[in-house]
Amino acid sequence: MSAEATNPVSAADAAVTDATARRRGRSRIDLRRIGRAALLGATAGPAPRDRLPDAISHVAEAHRAHHPEADLTVLRRAYVLAESSHRGQFRKSGEPYITHPLAVTLILAELGAETTTLTASLLHDTVEDTDVTLDQVRREFGEEVAYLVDGVTKVEKIDYGAAAEPETFRKMLVATGNDVRVMSIKLADRLHNMRTLGVMRPEKQARIAKVTRDVLIPLAERLGVQALKTELEDLVFAILHPEEYEATRALIADNPHAGDALDAVAAQVSAVLREADIGAEVLVRPRHFVSVHRVRLKRGELRGCDFGRLLVLVAEDADCYAVLGELHTCFTPVISEFKDFIAAPKFNLYQSLHTAVAAPDGAVAEVLIRTHRMHTVAEAGVVALGNPHVGQETAGQPDAAPDGEPPAAPTGTTGRPGTPTARGAAPRDTRTRDADAQGPGSRSGAAPAGAPAAASPATPSASTSSVASEAAAATAAEDGERVDPTRPGWLSRLLDWQQAAPDPDTFWTSLRADLAEDDEITVFRADGSGPGTISLPAGASCVDAAYAQHGEAAHACHGARVNGRLAPLGTVLRDGDTVQLLLAQDAVSGPSPEWLDHARTPAARIAITGWLRAHPETTAPPVAATGPRPPSGVTADHRSGAELHADLEGEPRASVRPAGCCTPVPPDKITGFRVRGGSVTVHRSGCAAVDTMRRLGREPVAVRWGDTAQGRVTLVAESFGRPGLLADLTEAIAVAGAAVVSATVEPPSEQRVRHTYTLHLPDVARLAALMRAMRDVPGVYDVSRARHRSPEPRRA
Repeated sequence: MSAEATNPVSAADAAVTDATARRRGRSRIDLRRIGRAALLGATAGPAPRDRLPDAISHVAEAHRAHHPEADLTVLRRAYVLAESSHRGQFRKSGEPYITHPLAVTLILAELGAETTTLTASLLHDTVEDTDVTLDQVRREFGEEVAYLVDGVTKVEKIDYGAAAEPETFRKMLVATGNDVRVMSIKLADRLHNMRTLGVMRPEKQARIAKVTRDVLIPLAERLGVQALKTELEDLVFAILHPEEYEATRALIADNPHAGDALDAVAAQVSAVLREADIGAEVLVRPRHFVSVHRVRLKRGELRGCDFGRLLVLVAEDADCYAVLGELHTCFTPVISEFKDFIAAPKFNLYQSLHTAVAAPDGAVAEVLIRTHRMHTVAEAGVVALGNPHVGQETAGQPDAAPDGEPPAAPTGTTGRPGTPTARGAAPRDTRTRDADAQGPGSRSGAAPAGAPAAASPATPSASTSSVASEAAAATAAEDGERVDPTRPGWLSRLLDWQQAAPDPDTFWTSLRADLAEDDEITVFRADGSGPGTISLPAGASCVDAAYAQHGEAAHACHGARVNGRLAPLGTVLRDGDTVQLLLAQDAVSGPSPEWLDHARTPAARIAITGWLRAHPETTAPPVAATGPRPPSGVTADHRSGAELHADLEGEPRASVRPAGCCTPVPPDKITGFRVRGGSVTVHRSGCAAVDTMRRLGREPVAVRWGDTAQGRVTLVAESFGRPGLLADLTEAIAVAGAAVVSATVEPPSEQRVRHTYTLHLPDVARLAALMRAMRDVPGVYDVSRARHRSPEPRRA
């Protein structure tokens, strides 16, 4: 939405040109032609009411391709207002500014967005950059369009200062909680600005690209808008990693006939399906640049079939499995590559069958099998679902009023609850939803015309509707709140924890860390109260489940049963586990600092940190409160008891945490790396992950230990089983002055027993002496530092 974006001749521009041509062959918007059409339209006077202006003819054509019966009158009115209000404004490229909202609208029209979304996208910068007010938009186009425009309008920097960017994203996310179309417009807006980023200063390009990488690309992934996500990835890749991008580009250019191998396999697959009398369309889908780069890092030298995948499109769900059966019968399947995302859809609505087959000549091709409807949702995600409240509209009520007859606004206040409002509306708190507001999205009062909260919309199939979304819609219906019934569980969790993060820096850091979690799991509640499932990020523990289920009441949690067996609160949950949280009945129970070691979700971490700050008597701080504060650009982490510092001069502050794969403690030699979400992970210098990071082109961050002598370490003792061994080991630990935080003894295997101890040492310099003392216990033949397996990287 910045007027600074322009048309460059740069690596980023080349990236989008090449990637778009290779991936979809989608026509690019001609900004100069549109600019001339806009200027000519301005000088020639308004177009007749029965004819669309030439400048939006391409938008109308793309829109009618998806919605043949759409009424384009409202688009004409929106364009006339946008063009007249932006008249005289130019981008740095010299093009009229109106080319930007036109380009954003075209992107959404090609994805199949409905008329209301396109109307709002044409107007999305008017309130922010012109004299048009939100009330004017509401009067002329209705509450629905006004809400979308307000949702993507930035907060005033003069009011928020350095917090303007995080508070703008907070505002957009809260608005997205009520209507996911807000984020659809923002993603299309960022895509066009990324396409036209070349005339910016390099440092500003890098800053915008990093925010896109850390926040908007994960949001596009979670909303299922793969068409935007893949192009954004390529553009960010070109800006942040120009050398790797050029190497990938050269690799693709040096293999112009790489697709021939896939074409040959596609022909064989088509023949097999024709013979089986299965109607299917077999397509070759080239990989985008980032995907090729990931595959090259994983497999080394690439073969022809590695540059793309086969896509098989069929009519019905049952046909997908029929195709799978034929492929596995007539070709040699690679069993490890099979995944069924139709029976178990991803949390972003994605559905497909994934497999890989080896042709007779030995070529291995990855194959995606889906219906045409699944393909539409896979490409466009929530955009393909249209108006999320369409099932809630009053029968016969149109999306927009006829030309010249704006729909009536609801009674009561018209500002958006829970968000800072744009010009023309009263300001509101950005951190909570206003329970007293009467506008749509409030907990009391009328919903906007055409959007009462009641029923769920049509979805691609029944399996794409999550339990969390249904629960949110049901709750909203009970208390009158207008909530998007397609809202996924991760967004509900995000909206919950952001209310407890009033500090912009805390919110911004937590948001990046939350979005860095790629996968989601579902666990079942065993207590029989409330919704039967809890959605959590992969790697979450019982601590996270407790706060997801009970909120602040989870402070009293003292244990859990996982799959019917007692388990410590640090137990990592797996998809499909059954969990029962055990709460203490006394009012004085509270979390311990060790819970932070197991808390993965921002909601849990923020709640635990807040309780510990409110009850300082329950824990001794690892460093004196009167000690010197870290200098600017240096952050510290106290989770493990040891103090870690990262030198981040000139960069935003970030959390610093020890890596779970090698558990460094003083005085280990350490190296740090930036990870997704902006935090710094610290590894021991000899850790295998350090070499992996360097091969991936990650730049190390200077890290060092602080002055604190204490720390926490996990030790593994290998021994031969004998009576009294556990007592002797714990005695050796106690004599060394270490405190046992947790202990696990595995069942004996071939007379060998493994003991795992997490210990708190008052002085980590005594670690070597402690390990020697444990080795001296009769029956113990080895004591080593624990090495935890890191999560496997996601497939490209």
